[in-house]
Amino acid sequence: MATSSTTPDNDELRAAVRQWLDANWDPQRTVRAWWRILVDSGWGFPSWPSAWFGQDLSSEEATVVHEELARANVLGPPEGAGPSMAIPMLLRFGNDAQKQRWIPTLAYGEEYWAQFFSEPGAGSDLAAVQARAVPDGDEWVVNGQKVWNSCTLFADRALLVARTDVDVPKHKGIGFFILDIDQPGVDIRPIKQMNGLEEFNEAFLTDARLPDAQRIGEPNAGWAVAMTVLQHERANFAGGGTFTLRTVEGGERFGYLDRTCADVLAEDRAYANIANGLPIGTPDAMIALARRFDRTDDPNIRQRLAKLHSLYEALRLTGLRGQASAKAGREGGESSVVYLGGVLVARMCRDLVADIAGPAAMLHGTDIADTITIAPAHGIQGGSEQIQRNVIGERLLGLPREPQVDRDVPFRDLRVGTQRD
Repeated sequence: MATSSTTPDNDELRAAVRQWLDANWDPQRTVRAWWRILVDSGWGFPSWPSAWFGQDLSSEEATVVHEELARANVLGPPEGAGPSMAIPMLLRFGNDAQKQRWIPTLAYGEEYWAQFFSEPGAGSDLAAVQARAVPDGDEWVVNGQKVWNSCTLFADRALLVARTDVDVPKHKGIGFFILDIDQPGVDIRPIKQMNGLEEFNEAFLTDARLPDAQRIGEPNAGWAVAMTVLQHERANFAGGGTFTLRTVEGGERFGYLDRTCADVLAEDRAYANIANGLPIGTPDAMIALARRFDRTDDPNIRQRLAKLHSLYEALRLTGLRGQASAKAGREGGESSVVYLGGVLVARMCRDLVADIAGPAAMLHGTDIADTITIAPAHGIQGGSEQIQRNVIGERLLGLPREPQVDRDVPFRDLRVGTQRD
């Protein structure tokens, strides 16, 4: 049921990718070696600029490339906040030294980066961040708390949003930094989830230091940088279609870099064997699951599978438009539409896996259980459903913005978070 583009130009593109894979793919290479070959070829991140490991392809063309990588069952490029969010941000806001220092490292998967955005008192209202970054000569000293940071125990650095000026309105006194995690004053604590995993963490920063060279943009102009990161995060939720490109996170701590691609792919397939090796969450995986449990003749299940596929395909096309907007530096609200649709897809899959497998779901490993227990997170992570509805109302429907009585009030005068004086 997977949908793909079949124009003559795309057929030529597919042939070029297949020809390159025939000459270069070797599952016995280490992940580290394969990623260097894949990224240097431009096929790993084909929509990036040709000067930075890409081929200047459109979002649709990049999806075609990744479809072919998926069909060939090869390991895709490294995933995570580094390639999907940090590099697009660096391409737009980073200086030459920052680009040269970090883009190759992230593209090759040599490091894994986390996000230090949300705080206990600044989630939906991210501009209310209280973590302070105070200049000290050629360095900044950071104090504060961050929460809901994904996989921080495996991370080398973090994208940090911190308060740099309390005497201006909240949106104007924010800085954006790259923080080294392995240093005194950075305490990472795991948060146990209801599925038993500890993918999220909280971070306590106590006199943590970073050089001014790791500041992105002007000291008080970090809000625009942060919004670019979030824009690409939401666009990334769109995925690329109903195909499944297998990949893993970069960085030494995950332990993938020096294993063979064959070993990593086999481990991933073993985890997802309930749906013919497809991770639960796509229409193709749901169909495979229904076939496995002999439920494809059930008219109710068939109707729900059709609805899931229709929604997924609509989101795929909207996502391509959103990715193109993000690449061009525009934000039209498409990524928020995809976000909301993705929440609905997650909930539909949650209900479908339980109804398809029935009581047997309890006996078939962890992927079904994870699909059910992780579903609530989809309406919270990356910006809540309510935020996305506001974005759609303002940017797509032209509705007036919600009143912001604190927009011109100096941050030190606001009663936010733990700030009460």
